[in-house]
Amino acid sequence: MKYRRLGRSGLKVSEVSLGSWLTYGKSVEDNVAEKTIHKAYELGINFFDSANVYERGEGEKVMAKALKEYARESYVITTKAFWPMGDGPNDRGLSRKHVYEQVHNSLKRMNLDYVDIFYCHRYDPETPVDETLRVIDDLIRQGKVLYAGVSEWTAAQIEEAVGVADKYLLDRIVVNQPQYSMLNRYIEKEVLPVSSKYGISQVVWSPLAQGMLTGKYKDGKIPENSRAANDTINTSVKNFLTEENLKKVQQLGKLAEELNTTLPALAIAWILRQPNVASALVGASRPEQIEANVKGSELELKTEVIEKIEGILA
Repeated sequence: MKYRRLGRSGLKVSEVSLGSWLTYGKSVEDNVAEKTIHKAYELGINFFDSANVYERGEGEKVMAKALKEYARESYVITTKAFWPMGDGPNDRGLSRKHVYEQVHNSLKRMNLDYVDIFYCHRYDPETPVDETLRVIDDLIRQGKVLYAGVSEWTAAQIEEAVGVADKYLLDRIVVNQPQYSMLNRYIEKEVLPVSSKYGISQVVWSPLAQGMLTGKYKDGKIPENSRAANDTINTSVKNFLTEENLKKVQQLGKLAEELNTTLPALAIAWILRQPNVASALVGASRPEQIEANVKGSELELKTEVIEKIEGILA
């Protein structure tokens, strides 16, 4: 496993990281989830991602419990807040009240003194950015959060956050967590250039395009026993299931065979060609899946291979 610095910080994270969205605490039995997390750790993954909203905290509990047997300084663990955690008017968003309460609730669920990274899970148009960054800065000064991050913020919103932090001498964000894959490249136009300018890394989710880049949907159908059958992500998968994308996946699969590797490894290696990407965040419901994904960190893509991929994706 290789490691990269997270933005302009000194923190180093594994090029492949493991998340708990729609898996741990829900569709994957706890003992299988723990085995998968342990396998990830054994393979050199030191970066584990969760959020308060993942099964209302159950994802956090499962992940933290599995990591408890390892030295706390040996891994990086995250959480997030924004999405509703209740029916009340203050049970959502990025207000000082909600962020403060949710960080403490997450720490209690995970039985931790601190989280390494706290993400603003989305941009909150109803809360001033300085209010949100101020409470995160307070939590950093209290030692309950080490680094600040955002998820799916636009280039303009990221630039706003940097400006506000500098104006009020608050801790800057060091990471953004957007969706990015061979089949979804929207961040390349604006988000990557702005992030590079300010020393903010990307930790990208859905690097395998909701499973499309595993090749398991090559017939255009969603298997009943797959995670994609879950209503929450079924729509996202269907958006990828176009005739054009299926042709691309078929050609990419042939290229992977020519390179004596797998399509998932090729897809992750392609993402890691971007110097602004610190880590590819994958989901895994079985230990063998994480073993397959880790191979993307070992694969170096030559210029001519990248050009072939671009030709397929064009």
